[in-house]
Amino acid sequence: MSPIDLYTWKTSNGKKATIMMEECELEYKIHPIDISSDIQFSEDFVKVNPNSKIPAIVDPDGPNGRPFTVIESGAILMYLAEKTGLFLPREMQRKYEVIQWVMFQMGGIGPIFGQVHHFKRAAKEKVPYAINRYFNECRRLYGVLDSRLADREYIANDEVSIADFCTVPWVFRHDWQEIDLDEFTNVKRWYDNMMQRPALTRGMNLPD
Repeated sequence: MSPIDLYTWKTSNGKKATIMMEECELEYKIHPIDISSDIQFSEDFVKVNPNSKIPAIVDPDGPNGRPFTVIESGAILMYLAEKTGLFLPREMQRKYEVIQWVMFQMGGIGPIFGQVHHFKRAAKEKVPYAINRYFNECRRLYGVLDSRLADREYIANDEVSIADFCTVPWVFRHDWQEIDLDEFTNVKRWYDNMMQRPALTRGMNLPD
């Protein structure tokens, strides 16, 4: 089997893909896409992802044995889970328990936490309305996650899944969000447990 080409960078979304590659023990080759240099808008990368976003993968051994490109981090995790038979249950109810919490991250945690990062750290001017709006929603989402984890070890069901892998890199930046995890004890327990996984921590540190 030929290695999967992974185009990624050191962002929360980018780390989802490296975590999944490491957890699935897949053979892959990283192509660093330094988004601070605008290389994502280059002609070569636009051929991979017309939306100029990371991560993206090209699987030379895709469906029907043909090369297949997958864009969007959530789709990449779902694709690799189905390809390997790992971290996404096959039984319909359990499968959609996982998928709905992947969508919670994709539609809520990612966009909102990302806006907190931007307005608290990167914006050229302070915009109090935006800072307060996104920070308050960020705290609310931590509360939702904390309630979900009150009686379970993992986000979706009783085993680790892609729902956990896609959420960890965003909680990893809790300092950027100015969130004290001690206020969300269930999230902190889950996060500390996840960060003990050797494959996950390898993925969190890639690309170098």
